[in-house]
Amino acid sequence: MTPPDHRCLSKTLKVIGSKWTIPILHELCDGTRRFGELARALPGVSPKTLTLRLRELEHSGVIQKKVFAQVPLRVEYSLTLKGKSLRAIITKMRQWGEQSHG
Repeated sequence: MTPPDHRCLSKTLKVIGSKWTIPILHELCDGTRRFGELARALPGVSPKTLTLRLRELEHSGVIQKKVFAQVPLRVEYSLTLKGKSLRAIITKMRQWGEQSHG
């Protein structure tokens, strides 16, 4: 690999390489989710970590956060077009994991 290739990989891993990021994205590949739905689907992730990862993904443009002005406040998370472009990669990673570590 040439140095520019390494930089691209490093940038990609900076976005998706943190703990819990891939499982969060995997959940969002199935559609829009609220915070509580994500928390229930990902047992073991703390609310603080889930909040941090969602903020990082939103900042990277991979997910979007939609806030509904109602009581109680409702917030939904979904993949952006940039995030949707990761679907095939996440699917391949899941398939590789099933085949290699089944």
